[in-house]
Formats: sequence, structure tokens, C-alpha cells
Amino acid sequence: MLQRQLGHLVINRIVESECADFDPLAFFPETTPEDWAPHKDWLQPRAMDPVSGNLIFPMQSYLVRTRHHTILVDTCVGDHKKRQRPNWNMTASGKFLADLAAAGVRTDVVDYVLCTHLHVDHVGWNTQLRDGRWVPTFPNAKHVFSRQEWDYWAAVHQATPLEHIADSVLPVVEAGQAVFVANDYALTDEVWLEPTPGHTPNHVSVHLASNGAHAVITGDMMHSPVQCAELMWVARPDFDRDLARATRRAFLERYCDADVLICGTHFPSPSMGHIVPHGDAFRFQYEHGAD
Repeated sequence: MLQRQLGHLVINRIVESECADFDPLAFFPETTPEDWAPHKDWLQPRAMDPVSGNLIFPMQSYLVRTRHHTILVDTCVGDHKKRQRPNWNMTASGKFLADLAAAGVRTDVVDYVLCTHLHVDHVGWNTQLRDGRWVPTFPNAKHVFSRQEWDYWAAVHQATPLEHIADSVLPVVEAGQAVFVANDYALTDEVWLEPTPGHTPNHVSVHLASNGAHAVITGDMMHSPVQCAELMWVARPDFDRDLARATRRAFLERYCDADVLICGTHFPSPSMGHIVPHGDAFRFQYEHGAD
């Protein structure tokens, strides 16, 4: 569990799982084996498994503690939930809550859950199974969702029911714990949403600032460090591919060589680092000493 001080804020990674089970050609469907060849040396072994050739993605939340609030950014896959991916289906490890407890946080002290978007692997621990019912895991937390993002998924769910909306989002809404906001919503002067659309209709990242130090938690604006080098590569789940490309490029240009800590939600451990220039593109430079 990596802990990082950012001004007066404390950031922890709460890692539910980290596996090499994402086929690069399936996840980036417009690519070929030849496209990947120049990148294997620098991606392996941290971001790409040298044996299987699969990409390594953690499923993780970022725990952010300010002087006044305890905040979770995204909530992974969750336990006891029917999911299509075999390694997500009906898991029962309890690791997520155990790691949260190890960081010194009980579920009842979480003040806010900020969801970058409403995909299955970012909302799972919003709820847990109790007495046969899905109930909010964090009973005192307000769950902050983009209004536009929620409206989109609510309409999709109404037309074709989605398990993760039913078991991980609607119970929070029905409990009165959801707060629907614009994509530039500021929770405080230290924590605010940064619009990064494209992966989903109104995907957001989370910007942190304290005592002159800045960080951005990416969500799924990028999935792999390879996208710093390959600006045109889009991930299979990206909703609007052209917008996702434009958003990523603008993000990389904005934060290249800036003293801003980038916290990649699916970037492999240690997941934190900086954007640096590399030829005509960029690289992700893992923070020194963060291993």
C-alpha cells in the first residue's frame, strides 16, 4: 500500500487486484503485433507481462484524506457480484475493505465517494451484500456523480438493464446518498473535478491541490502508459474515440514537464509519476522511490 503526502493531503492506493489478464490487441483493437514491438522493452515487466504479453492493470481506488474529509475516488469491482469477466465474477476476497482498514479508515468515516465514471470496475464497492440486499458500503458518504454521466447510464439501464447499475449505483441513489453535479464541480478548494470526456460521455478526473502541490487522479482518461507514447491509440471501452484522443492529447500537453503528480487509476504499481517529453510524444515517468 503506497502512501503519498501532497501538501496537507494524504493519498493512499487501495488495490483490489493487479493482474496481467488484458490482451493488448483486444484492449486496443486498432493495433497490431508490429505496433507493440517498439514498446515491449520499456513496458516490460511493470506494465506488460513478459511471459504472457498481457497488459498489467490494477483495479484500485485512491483514498484521499484532507484536513477535513475522507474521500474515495472510484470503488473498483466489489465482491459477490455477477460479472462477465471471470476474474471479476462473484469474488469474495474482502481485500478491498481489509486494505482500507489497514490504512486506518472504517467504512463509516468516509465522507465522499467520487466516481470518475460509471463503468463496472469503478463503482463496485459503492455497495455490499447484507442480508440478501445491496446496501451502501459507506453509510455516511455522499456519492458524487456527474449529472450528464448518470443521465446517460440511467437511460441505457432503463432500455437494457445493466447489472452493475442495478447492484452498485441504484442502491446509493435510492438511499438518498447520490449528489449529481456538473463536470467542473469543486468539493473544496483542495479537491475538484476536471472534465476529461471521451471514455464515457462525461468522464471526469479528480484534481487535488494543497500547499502549492498538485495531483490528478486520471480515472480511465488513460489506461496504460503506452498511450503517452501512442497518442492515437484508443481503448476498446472508449465511448467517443475521437474525443478520447483529443482529451488525452490535451491532458498530456497540459501536464508535460509540470510539477503535477499523475495518479494513473489503471497504471501498474506504483501508479504515480509525471508526464515527460519523449521525442514527438510523451512518457510516463514513475515517481522515484515509489516502488
